[in-house]
Amino acid sequence: MLHLAAEEPQSPLLPVWPEILIGLIAFGIVFFVFSKKLLPAINKVLEERREAIEGGIEKADEARIEAESVLEQYKAQLAEARHEAARLRQEALEQGTALKEDLRAEGQRQREEIIAAGHAQIEADRKQAALTLRQDVGKLATDLAGKLVGESLEDHARQSRTIDRFLSELEEKAEAAR
Repeated sequence: MLHLAAEEPQSPLLPVWPEILIGLIAFGIVFFVFSKKLLPAINKVLEERREAIEGGIEKADEARIEAESVLEQYKAQLAEARHEAARLRQEALEQGTALKEDLRAEGQRQREEIIAAGHAQIEADRKQAALTLRQDVGKLATDLAGKLVGESLEDHARQSRTIDRFLSELEEKAEAAR
C-alpha cells in the first residue's frame, strides 16, 4: 500500500481494484447468507401472512354469505308469519260473521217460537173466554127464557140445545154482518 501511495494520485471517479474485489466477495457472502437463511424465513412469514389474510377474507365472505342467508330466512319467516296472521285474522272475521249470523238466526227462530206460543196462548185464552162466555150467556139466556116462558128450563139437555141453537144464530148473524 505504500507502494500505491507513492504512485501518482488516483482519480476519485475510478474505483480501486482490490477494494472492488473485496466488496464483491463480501457482497457475495452477505447475499449467500441472506438468500439461504434470511430470505426463506422472510418468504415463509410473508406466505403465512398472505394465507392468513386470504383465509380471513374467505372466512369473512363465508360469514357474510351465511349472514345474508340467515337474513333471507328471517325475512321469509317474517313474511310467512305476516301471511299467517292475515289468514288467521280473516278466518276470525269470517267465523265472527258466521257466528253473528247463527246467533241472529237463532234469535229469529226463538222470536218466532215465542210469537207462535203467544198466538197459541191467545187462541187458547180466546177459546176459553168464548166457552166461559158461552156458558155465562147460556145460563143468563136460560134464566131469562125461563122467566119469559114461565117454565123452568132446568133440564140440562134441553138447556144445552137451546143455548147452542141461540149462539149458532148469533154467530150466523155476526158473520152475515161482516
